[in-house]
Amino acid sequence: MKNKILFVLILLFLISGSIPLQSQQSFTLKKDIVVAEGEVQDNIVTFGGVVHINGRVKEGVIAFGGEVIITGEVEDVVLGFGSIITLEPTARIRGDVASIGGTLIKKPGCIVDGDTIYFKSSEDITKLFEDGLRGFLSVSLIPLLLIIKLISVFIWFLLALLITAFFPRQISYASAQIRKSFWPIFGTGFLSIIIFSGLIILSALLSLVLIGIPILFALIIIGFVIKIFGRVTLFYFFGESLINAFGKSKISPLLAVVLGLILVSFVSFIPVVGVLLTFVMSIIGWGVVIRTKFGTTEKWFKRG
Repeated sequence: MKNKILFVLILLFLISGSIPLQSQQSFTLKKDIVVAEGEVQDNIVTFGGVVHINGRVKEGVIAFGGEVIITGEVEDVVLGFGSIITLEPTARIRGDVASIGGTLIKKPGCIVDGDTIYFKSSEDITKLFEDGLRGFLSVSLIPLLLIIKLISVFIWFLLALLITAFFPRQISYASAQIRKSFWPIFGTGFLSIIIFSGLIILSALLSLVLIGIPILFALIIIGFVIKIFGRVTLFYFFGESLINAFGKSKISPLLAVVLGLILVSFVSFIPVVGVLLTFVMSIIGWGVVIRTKFGTTEKWFKRG
């Protein structure tokens, strides 16, 4: 599922001309990867494999399961979901390190310039939300609502980390435009949702004669991608605002997104307010994606 989402995001960006093709990407399934000393790799994404980094990774390393052993250098983020991440004494991580539901081993001498986020198990993640939820929910409602909410939050957590790792500059730029042009973005989002809803209804009616099925399917994918990117941008926006409120000027995109997600998750449990927040976030999310072309430019059309 995550691989398909990533594929859709990359495909959409390639079609719109948003990102260049990279020649040194590695996407593997249960396959060992070795970046030898002196070798340079752009990105590494692995599912269940073992990764040995003795050379340099220019951007990020994302592992689902498996093991990551770093003796060289990673210039951006290192993410592990249920993975064993080992930073040897010679390891240098210029971005952030996040280990979710796995094991993180930092040996003396290793250097992490950014933030370190470490949840040993799903119990640690659950505890973050359980403590904040007790004031909003009655005991009888906690089990069912908590399970549903935590599943939703955890899915958003994975998507947010993945997208932020690949598109930090786009997310940061789009977030900045919310402050710069809030009302134009809000108006664009509101109009976009109305138009998109109309297209969905029209394609659903056309599906009765089969011609609308591919159109409906394409619209659903486009809407899904816009919603994800817009929502992650808002996580960053809220997290960045929270960090700025405490007077910290240097902001890690990963930390900002995680804090924003936690803040939004807490507020969403408040009756009425949570529903209104979700609705407003949808409008702003659509608006900022449409106006900034997924965080790559302020205007869709430029004069030559």
